Amino acid sequence: MWLLLATVSAAFIGLYEVARKAAVDKNAPIPTLLAATMGGLLCLLPLAVGSLFGSSQLAEYGLDIQNLTLRAHGLVLLKSLLVTTGWSLGYSAVRDLPISIAGPLRASSPVFTVLLALALFGERPSTSNWIGMVLLFAGYLGFATLGRREGIRFTQSRPVLLLLVGTFIASLSGLYDKILLQKLNLPITSVQFWFTFDNVLIQAFLVWKLWWHRRAEDPFRLRGAALLAGLLLVLADQLYMRAVAMDGALISVISLTRRSSVLISFVLGGLVFREGLLLAKALPLALVLCGVLCLLV
Repeated sequence: MWLLLATVSAAFIGLYEVARKAAVDKNAPIPTLLAATMGGLLCLLPLAVGSLFGSSQLAEYGLDIQNLTLRAHGLVLLKSLLVTTGWSLGYSAVRDLPISIAGPLRASSPVFTVLLALALFGERPSTSNWIGMVLLFAGYLGFATLGRREGIRFTQSRPVLLLLVGTFIASLSGLYDKILLQKLNLPITSVQFWFTFDNVLIQAFLVWKLWWHRRAEDPFRLRGAALLAGLLLVLADQLYMRAVAMDGALISVISLTRRSSVLISFVLGGLVFREGLLLAKALPLALVLCGVLCLLV
């Protein structure tokens, strides 16, 4: 069941990545991120209001929002700091990269997850795991070669570096989610609500500190795509967190499954934004997908 939830979550993530690209394209990234997160919070507010009045139906489906202990709030705040950092880097990178390159690069997070699990939890990848990682890196090398034809030099590209660092931070957050939801057994929707609420506060501070004084040179326009991105992410995260919370769920496999979202972002995003070299990018994409399959095995 948890693998099915992760797969459906991947579909929403693919749509989210397309909406995010539409929202941040030629737009200031940090206020766009705040707008998307506020869109997500608006989707969760009816659950908060219903929980305030003690709705039994919300509790029945695990959608009620509870007050957390001070310690739990601190742990969720740490997750918010991790995620906002990764998202800020990701939004800045996606604004300047074709989605047909940004999506597959984001798919590298399972590699980081496997390596971190190896280092932190003593896991030992199987032969198929190692083959999968080699295929993934071969795919990324292919994207790097094609990127040069689009004027993107991977070793010298600031957006590529930002995206890879943001992806690494996202993989840290994924491992942290397993601690919050499976080991500490915190209520899923409560974590999602307070995590989103904390994100809004943190990102509002970043908008004031990093963007407001330079708003004239880096203008922001509120787009419906930003609010749509927030809604899609809430749906994707609700399914993802339910998958992670289940007994026996493997965060490395869930992370890998979620990255199959690259299929949607690559095909749909490439067509929507009329990006070039899509056929040429199909081969490295196939290597990435084969690598993901090997890791799943």
